[in-house]
Amino acid sequence: MSFGSQIAWDDTVLPFQLDRCDIRGRVARLDGVLDQVLAQHDYPPVIEALVAEAALLTAMIGQTIKLRWKLSIQVRGDGPARLIATDYYGPSEDGRSARVRAYASYDAERLNYDATDPFSQIGKGYMAILIDQGEGTVPYQGITPIAGGSLAACAETYFAQSEQLPTRFSLSFGRSRLAGQGETWRAGGVMLQMMPKASPFAAGEGGSGEQGVLQAQDILDDEARENWVRANVLLDTVEDLELIGPTVQPTELLIRLFHEEEPRVFDSQSVKFGCTCSEARVRQSLSIYSAKDIAHMTTPEGIVTADCQFCGAHYELDPKTLGFEAEKETPGDRG
Repeated sequence: MSFGSQIAWDDTVLPFQLDRCDIRGRVARLDGVLDQVLAQHDYPPVIEALVAEAALLTAMIGQTIKLRWKLSIQVRGDGPARLIATDYYGPSEDGRSARVRAYASYDAERLNYDATDPFSQIGKGYMAILIDQGEGTVPYQGITPIAGGSLAACAETYFAQSEQLPTRFSLSFGRSRLAGQGETWRAGGVMLQMMPKASPFAAGEGGSGEQGVLQAQDILDDEARENWVRANVLLDTVEDLELIGPTVQPTELLIRLFHEEEPRVFDSQSVKFGCTCSEARVRQSLSIYSAKDIAHMTTPEGIVTADCQFCGAHYELDPKTLGFEAEKETPGDRG
């Protein structure tokens, strides 16, 4: 296999459907995107792993929703890994790439740099999934507790609890090296999601999961539960190298795993790193402040600075052009 074909599926999300059992899914691989996301920062490996998992989940979940704008995941905990934040921007038009960005905030003094389980560094907290369809719409937010041993498990709980959609993720991520090349981050995963006709067992009742959250068995009838269990048993056989290795294409992987379930694929979605920060957005965010507030933000050098947490862009602004009491026009206002 040539090098070109080895990377043909990197940074893509491939939607599919298992016609025999009424299950839809996604196969995702992130390569250059993940490297670009993490290259913006100097995170220790334990934090990089959490960011990688969150970015992969964001790409897969974002592609399931016909977004006009943005899906965000925020993970907040009381442990040393205080915040993991990711954004997925849907493609602006057909044929364009979706965009992903991510960052983390952590307590360097409390962090266990040798932790073999990065999830343990989050502690108690919650995962929030936010969907913003753009101007003129009301943003949606769903929250689920930090539980289950992984961010993927938290996302599964979110779908069962908030959407009553049985969902399963099988993910692999880490640093890898192709022959003759440097070490890079790679991530791959499969997402399964059943679309039940109804969820008669869920309304107003607690679930069988940790902290009483709903699980797949709580929201499926007997036939659907049998189909779901069968698909999950097949997914359990997937190997890490099949998820992130360069030699197994997603279409081949689906045949390996689910050939008896009659897999059908749809158009793939490319993904790239992208940040929406700009000087105009910074100015807009500061437009609610008075001149007195702006003065408190001004450095001894007489400027207001702002840094993008996602991409590291640095902005230096004239305080007299900021806020609703600005004394001077913003540069470029003159036409």
